[in-house]
Amino acid sequence: MSDRPRTPIGKNNPSVSVLPKTTEPQLRPMAPIVPRSGVATQALILVIAIMSFLSCLTVGAVSLVNKSATTWQSQISREATIQIRPGDGRDMSAALDAARAAALRFEGVRDARIIGNEETIALLEPWLGSGLGLEELPVPRLVVVTIDETAPPDFEAMRGAIREAVPYASLDDHRAWVDRLVGMARTMTFIGVSILGLVLAALVLTVVFATRGAMAGNQHVIEVLHFIGAKAGFVARQFQMRFLLSGIWGGMIGGGTAIIVFFLVNWWAARNIITPEGEQASALFGDFAIGAAAYGGVVAVIVLVGLLTALTTRLTVLQALRDIDDRRADPGRLD
Repeated sequence: MSDRPRTPIGKNNPSVSVLPKTTEPQLRPMAPIVPRSGVATQALILVIAIMSFLSCLTVGAVSLVNKSATTWQSQISREATIQIRPGDGRDMSAALDAARAAALRFEGVRDARIIGNEETIALLEPWLGSGLGLEELPVPRLVVVTIDETAPPDFEAMRGAIREAVPYASLDDHRAWVDRLVGMARTMTFIGVSILGLVLAALVLTVVFATRGAMAGNQHVIEVLHFIGAKAGFVARQFQMRFLLSGIWGGMIGGGTAIIVFFLVNWWAARNIITPEGEQASALFGDFAIGAAAYGGVVAVIVLVGLLTALTTRLTVLQALRDIDDRRADPGRLD
C-alpha cells in the first residue's frame, strides 16, 4: 500500500475539477393575452370617463327636473291666488279685505293672506327694477289662499262668491300654468333619457372598436391558442376582465367628476339665493341640491358602464372567434 498522502478533493486542490451543480430552469411568468397598459387602454378609459360624466350629468338634470315637478304639483294643491285689478276710484284695501273674507268662508281654506305693498314691489323688482311706486303703475294686488290638501274647497263656488263680493276680482287655482310646467318637465325627462341612451350606445360602439383593435394586435396569439384547444370562453374572459376594469375606472372617474360639479352648482346656488334672480331660480328648480335618488343614479351609471363594457367585449370576442372557425372551415371564404 502506498504511503502517499491523499489530497482532498475540493477548492484547495486546483488540479481537480468540481462539476457545477445542476439548477432547475427558471420559468418566466406567462405574458397576458391582452396588454395590461398602453396608450390605447388609457384612451379608452378617458373616453369611458367622458361618456360616464355626460351620463351622470343627464341623470342629475333629470332628477332635478322631476324634483321640481313634484314640488310644483305639491304647491298647486296647497295654494290659490285671488287677483284684484286696480281701477279709478276703487278702494284697494277694502277690496282686498272683502276678497279675503269671502275666501275664508269656505271649508277647506286654511288661511288667506294679503300680499303687502313691500312684498309686491319685491316680486316685481327682477323685471321692473327698484324704486317702484304702486301708485304710478296699474299693478294687480294679490291674496294668497292656503288650501287643505286632503279636503280642498269647491273652486267654482269660491270663484263665484269672490266675484260677487268684489266684481273686478278673479280666482286663479294655478292648474293651467302648472300643468304646462309639468308637461315641460316630462318632455325634458324624455329628452334626458333619450340622451342617456345615445351616450350609452356610443359607449358600446367605442368598446366594440377598442376590442377589435386589441384583438387585431394579438391576432396570432389568439389564433394559436384557439387552434391548440383553448376554449372560446377562456379567451373571452381575458379580454372581458381587462375591459371590465377599464370600464369601472372610467365610470368612477366620470361619476366622481359629475358629483363634484353637482356640489359646485349647489354651492354657487346657495351663495346667489339671496338675489332676486336666485329667488326666482329657486322657485323653479329648488335649491339645486342633488338628492339620494340622483346619487343612486350616478352609482347605477357606473355599474351599468362596467357591465356594458364587459358584456360588449365578451360578445365581440366570441363573434370574432366564430369568424375564425368559419374561415378555417371554409378556406375559400373572403372577408
